Amino acid sequence: MSKNLFVSCIQADLVWENKEVNFQNFERKIQQLPKNSQLVILPEMFSTGFSMIPEKLAEPVNGVGMVWLKNQATLSNKIIIGSIIIKESGKYYNRLIVSFPDGNQLIYNKRHLFRMAGEDKHYSAGDQKLLFKTENWAILPLVCYDLRFPVWSRNRNNYDLLIYIANWPESRSYQWKSLLIARAIENQSYVIGVNRVGIDGNGINHTGGSMIINPYGEIIMQTEPNMEQILNVELSFDDLDILKKKFPVYLDADEFEIKN
Repeated sequence: MSKNLFVSCIQADLVWENKEVNFQNFERKIQQLPKNSQLVILPEMFSTGFSMIPEKLAEPVNGVGMVWLKNQATLSNKIIIGSIIIKESGKYYNRLIVSFPDGNQLIYNKRHLFRMAGEDKHYSAGDQKLLFKTENWAILPLVCYDLRFPVWSRNRNNYDLLIYIANWPESRSYQWKSLLIARAIENQSYVIGVNRVGIDGNGINHTGGSMIINPYGEIIMQTEPNMEQILNVELSFDDLDILKKKFPVYLDADEFEIKN
């Protein structure tokens, strides 16, 4: 049995603050995916776009967004990752959901809130990472602005794939690409970045730039700019295992403690 992981990355335009239309678009795209795809990755705030009006758009736990993700994971028999706006205990979160085919769901609340857009004033930050496993793979999913803070993604040889979902604008696309490559090299892991395309409700353009990077920092697949596109890729577990055994950089990494 193959140890490899089959991943599908969906880069799409997001209709501003229109959940129904966005759900329909992603549902059509999920239905097009190869049968052997195991993991599906959607952009940040895939149902609304990067909105700073959570009081208008937030859902309760187990609201329509979480139910939609659960249903899509079950119907497609795939793990699906994406973030939505959640209200819990009087606070708003940019919450990443990992939905499994068996109906189980795991969560990660975005830690680093993008103050330049006022995200820190409208949402509450998380303080716990989410590390989950599927088959032979340990996976760490993070959200957008988290990409700029390498301590948060430091690999202590405890994950194989690092994922960033985003609404990353065209104006900083070079930084997006450069930081994704850096995270792959320093952590000796596969890195996947899934971004949106299109112009959001604030007039900000997004060209996409979704990509898959191997542990050597080489881009093995990427989207065309300004296009809705699906990337389907097979990640080799053996290639990663060989690198870590031959060149175990993590053994010389500095120890540190994150204080919340």
